[in-house]
Amino acid sequence: MLLGTIFAGLFYFATAVFLVGVGARVARYARTPAPLVIPTTPAPTTHAGVVARMFREVVFFESLFKGSKWSWLFGWLFHFGMLIVLAQHFRYFTQPVWSWVVMIQWVGSYASFAMFAGLAGLWARRVLVDRIRYISAPSDHLMLALLLAIAGSGLVMKHSAHTDIVSLKAFSLGLVSFDWQPLPADAPLLVHLSLVIILMLIFPFSKLLHAPGVFFSPTRNMRDNPREHRHVAPWAKELPERSGGTDGA
Repeated sequence: MLLGTIFAGLFYFATAVFLVGVGARVARYARTPAPLVIPTTPAPTTHAGVVARMFREVVFFESLFKGSKWSWLFGWLFHFGMLIVLAQHFRYFTQPVWSWVVMIQWVGSYASFAMFAGLAGLWARRVLVDRIRYISAPSDHLMLALLLAIAGSGLVMKHSAHTDIVSLKAFSLGLVSFDWQPLPADAPLLVHLSLVIILMLIFPFSKLLHAPGVFFSPTRNMRDNPREHRHVAPWAKELPERSGGTDGA
């Protein structure tokens, strides 16, 4: 029971840091002025076009596909696999399990391998491609190592060192209802959960904030209409009008 109490406290703390940190950063993004119209051309000229462009960017990684097919392949495999894996994990926090979560369980194993392969490819790209290796900071490698360790420990639990799923679900449901339950003391599970907690703690302060940040990118969320509409940043509207001439004698 002591182990479950410790991890429950760590998860509550990590969740608070994650939510407050991401919320504060998103609020900062929203307040940052965009004084110029700088969409990456060719860009849409209507709001509907901007929505369609953002959809293609978020779902299909359109700009990455145009820039590097290998980076697009590994990036899409990782993000799509992670999405399915995260959705699959809802089975541990719901009772009864939602029907759509049950429907995607069969694809979970494939998604886990896709996530791992995508991460491995992205890390190999940072090591093997000269121009990418030159601009890669130690934090970039550490972040990829952390994500790979999370995916790898999850695969070990699923296909090798199985854990007590019933007890794990009881612990997860207890987190939601604030009714703490014992946590299985399996080494792979404890490693997996510890790495997830670390990820939640550092997420608001890392480059992973590109996830919400893409929606605030002026190169993506602006219309290309500088000729039709004069863009004035909100802070500039408050400035006094400058005089058009000078006083003469």
